[in-house]
Amino acid sequence: MTTPDSLADRRPVALITGGSAGLGLALAHGLADRGWALILDARGADALKNAADELADRTDVVPLAGDVTDAEHRSDLADAVAELGRLDLLVNNASYLGPSPQPQLAGYPLDELRRVYEVDLIAPIALTQLLLPELTAATGVVIDISSDAAVEAYEGWGGYGSAKAALDHATAILAAENPDLAVYSVDPGDLRTAMHQAAFPGEDISDRPEPATVVPAFLHLLDSRPASGRYKAAELVPVVAP
Repeated sequence: MTTPDSLADRRPVALITGGSAGLGLALAHGLADRGWALILDARGADALKNAADELADRTDVVPLAGDVTDAEHRSDLADAVAELGRLDLLVNNASYLGPSPQPQLAGYPLDELRRVYEVDLIAPIALTQLLLPELTAATGVVIDISSDAAVEAYEGWGGYGSAKAALDHATAILAAENPDLAVYSVDPGDLRTAMHQAAFPGEDISDRPEPATVVPAFLHLLDSRPASGRYKAAELVPVVAP
């Protein structure tokens, strides 16, 4: 059994889903700079290996390719946590936009809608359930990545937006049920990512900030550890587009 003393003797560990690109990879770099050990998940094995190689000169990285909706893959992630002996931070970042261009709800393919909910809602809940004992032992932090589409009724965002709204509420309930943990849903704002480009096919999104610009907001959240709740990255630390 891991004791509090043995936990304190080890470097902090973060598990980031969707960690091979975009916001997930930017957060991995920010934590690696602070000496955190990392477990990274992504569906693409090649991109994940490249990400791990980028980080390996600064910290220990465990890359595990797979789909977070797959229970066996989630079990592999839990095994990696057990191998490292602790878990201080879980970032449920992996998300699925749905069809691009996005359809209106009246014609939304239900198989695609189920997939959106499986990735954006069910998988984060399932992974958190699995890792809750380790997070509790470390008095850890859970960060669920949200979106302004969770609170604003944007036409065409019925699948992704409603899934993120449900995730926000699930996050709030998890916080109420686990007062010893810090549990946050965080809206990072519009960023220059592949998923954001897919949401606006054919449009120029070069005016959106790079994911690295919001990393200071997440680090500030970890440092200050405010009350559990929903936060916007731009309200934690102003984001300036490069």
